Amino acid sequence: MKDPRIEKLAYNLINYSVSLQPGEKVLIENFGVQKELVTSLVAEAYKAGGFPFVSLKEPQIDREMMLGANPEQYAKIAEFEGNVMKEMDAYIGLRAGDNINELSDVPAEKLKINGETVGKMHTNIRVKQTKWVVLRYPSSSMAQLSKMSTVGFEDFYFQVCTLDYSKMGEAMESLVTLMNQTDRVRLVGEGTDLRFSIKDIPAIKCAGQLNIPDGEVYTAPVRDSINGTITYNTPSPYQGFVFENVSFTFENGKIVKATANDTERINKILDTDEGARFIGEFAIGVNPFIHEPMQDILFDEKIEGSFHFTPGQCYDEAPNGNNSAIHWDLVNIQRPEYGGGEIYFDDILIRKDGRFVIPELEKLNPENLI
Repeated sequence: MKDPRIEKLAYNLINYSVSLQPGEKVLIENFGVQKELVTSLVAEAYKAGGFPFVSLKEPQIDREMMLGANPEQYAKIAEFEGNVMKEMDAYIGLRAGDNINELSDVPAEKLKINGETVGKMHTNIRVKQTKWVVLRYPSSSMAQLSKMSTVGFEDFYFQVCTLDYSKMGEAMESLVTLMNQTDRVRLVGEGTDLRFSIKDIPAIKCAGQLNIPDGEVYTAPVRDSINGTITYNTPSPYQGFVFENVSFTFENGKIVKATANDTERINKILDTDEGARFIGEFAIGVNPFIHEPMQDILFDEKIEGSFHFTPGQCYDEAPNGNNSAIHWDLVNIQRPEYGGGEIYFDDILIRKDGRFVIPELEKLNPENLI
């Protein structure tokens, strides 16, 4: 018997997240095979009158492929997968698997090859040309990272992923409006005092139509406007290594100093290309069910009372001209138990210690989204 929560999630993904219409083609791409959700997605796609296509991938096989990667080979892989993606109207990326560190021993230069070929294909074709959503699927390793039992984590997962995202989307409108009217932003907290502009760069709400779970409003800083220091207070897995105590100092938009628990490694990532030392995204997280980091960015970037400030590629929807092979969401939580902090828009305090403090944004506080 199928878990009814899986069927509800599949229904929401097909009918809300990608809004599949009769005759549309959807690619269901599963990294780490999760048969029950994939079969439910296929069934829901047919019910909606769509045409499902399925690609099954395995993280251990991906690792072996990357260990021997060369640019010519991966350019062909990107071309092959890109030709398939061009035919799709929608994309659902399901990430499953038991080990978040599967790529930890893949050399950085091999990961870079993948990012500059297959990664850029996703940016240029999937992100720009399809209706898409990406999600994780619960596993025992995710439960361990979140310090929960397997059953407890599954309950949490389905609660988060089947939230009323349409209600959240309505509540986000006031924040979108305010951000679109804002010039100067200041972020303050432990080890953080950062100033930048978001003038004339659109604010975009994310309420279940790009990621599941969801719950953020993002924009981008004016590329050269950032000055000051930021210190992130959540661990961040990237390219197979968990970074902690990450701190960046900016001068006129560029990261001129970067330290972490592996300072040499983080600077190698930031030297990937010119755009890697500039910021491509600034976002505010509001999901009322996600409270603690679990080293999974699809969850961590939505944490209630958080923001993320992202080195690398900007999004086309909120362009600031920054281009890079990387896009690395690093998260800071501003709730009191994480040291608190403030966000100012044009010198007006709009959020303190993770809670919105001006009337038009109070609907985004957690008790009003549940």
